Amino acid sequence: MNSQAENYINKLNLEPHPEGGYFKEVYHSDEMILPGSLPSGFRNKRNLSTSIYFLLEGDQLSYFHRLKSDEIWHFYDGCSILIFVIDNSGNLFEYKLGRNLENNEKPQTLIKNNHWFAAELIDKNYFCLVGCTVSPGFDFEDFEIAKEGSY
Repeated sequence: MNSQAENYINKLNLEPHPEGGYFKEVYHSDEMILPGSLPSGFRNKRNLSTSIYFLLEGDQLSYFHRLKSDEIWHFYDGCSILIFVIDNSGNLFEYKLGRNLENNEKPQTLIKNNHWFAAELIDKNYFCLVGCTVSPGFDFEDFEIAKEGSY
């Protein structure tokens, strides 16, 4: 394991995430949105917003999954990361998350609600630490990992 990745995992108390990689929730708003004020498909109240640290290392992947909420990925440290998004019409898009603007990388990437998405490192010998902000706030009830043929 990369020593910088190991340091982040230990210092930020990151744990394995079901989609791959490591994570730790760092924020959830105290304010809640009641079900009647949420878009269709939400059965229970949600925090206004939540955020996590998320780290991929080496050959780890963030497997295709989708959320009922929009999610913004914020680049923090490490190598650039590729994010693959399949929209509701089946179109595939690829985004580069990182600092190298001349290489079409951006420090933030938005994934719209209900779009399938996955991520992998550009440099498989390194790591990437990002932040993910979700609104309405993340709940595992709204999280779906892809099964073959579901996207």
